[in-house]
Amino acid sequence: MNLLRLLAWPFSLLYGLAVFIRNKLFDFGFIPSTEIDDVAVIGVGNLAVGGTGKTPHVEYLVKLLHPRYSVGTLSRGYGRKTRGFHLATKDATTLEIGDEPKQFRHRFPEEIPVAVDGARVHGVKKLLEKFPKLQVVILDDVFQHRRIKPGLQIMLTDYARLFYQDNLLPTGYLREPISGVRRADIIVVTKTPDFFSPIERKRIIKDIKPQPYQKIYFSKIVYGEFVPFLETAIANAVTKEICFNQNYSVVLLTGIANSHSLEYFLKDKVKELVPYRFRDHHEFMPNDLLHLKELFNAMKGENKIVLTTEKDAMRLQKPELAEYLGDLPIYYVPIEVAFQDQDAIDFNQQINDYVRPHQVNSHIHPRENE
Repeated sequence: MNLLRLLAWPFSLLYGLAVFIRNKLFDFGFIPSTEIDDVAVIGVGNLAVGGTGKTPHVEYLVKLLHPRYSVGTLSRGYGRKTRGFHLATKDATTLEIGDEPKQFRHRFPEEIPVAVDGARVHGVKKLLEKFPKLQVVILDDVFQHRRIKPGLQIMLTDYARLFYQDNLLPTGYLREPISGVRRADIIVVTKTPDFFSPIERKRIIKDIKPQPYQKIYFSKIVYGEFVPFLETAIANAVTKEICFNQNYSVVLLTGIANSHSLEYFLKDKVKELVPYRFRDHHEFMPNDLLHLKELFNAMKGENKIVLTTEKDAMRLQKPELAEYLGDLPIYYVPIEVAFQDQDAIDFNQQINDYVRPHQVNSHIHPRENE
């Protein structure tokens, strides 16, 4: 532990005590949680701050369940400048709804409602008022929002930073004590390597010490085909194959919690990789893009592109940035999740077994935790 972490340790203790007391107030029913009967509510979250892959896992769930069920998503809408409940429209900006909901709206068909509301109970009520035939609501980043109690709680943990090896904020990255994992019905170890040994699987499961009611699955990131940021560039697009086979140089523009997985994926496949990193949910400004141009122009040769993530591309779509991006060959790389070995079969089965009884929905009512 370095000096700064050592100095921060007393603050971690105070923070942990405050979170522990709050959780106990919920556990013993002094603060009520709201449950929803007859409508399947799936929560996706984590114990740590950012970077575990919540967005692609929510997308995986939507694709798994739609169109067999009527599905909607609800997020907090982190980074937006609006308040309260908002439905994500096709033309909504990240300042109105946040980057993850904008990505959901971009990826999913219009019949899937995408909404934001910091008050999740209110948000679910509004969703069901507007879309009374909804059968499934997927809550994004809801693990610590305990005023609503999902019927199925999924907790993600990054393979490179497993929750039981971490510490509480500000010493580490945990939002709450490790004991919070007991609220999860499903634990997914995310971002595992392509070649993942059965021995490593057994070791992690042993270290997690799951409760009898908990299932553990292992997922990995799958990078898709490069997509031109501007539709006008589609005809002469640089594909992933071209980029990797023709010694392209890449400026990698990211404003996400953890870009290391993407950097690792690219570093041995391109001639030169220049990371240009910002904090998570960063709203790009003209000066950022002017420096991006400088980095791009400084790379030698004709074979070069700017690559970013799909979530970052959502924040680059502000009209005031268009003049700074027009002459840059910008692409984004979509990501999806895939499960290791036979985990997809078991995971899909568990999700469907939970959702299947919720063919119709009923009223929302508060119920204290038992």
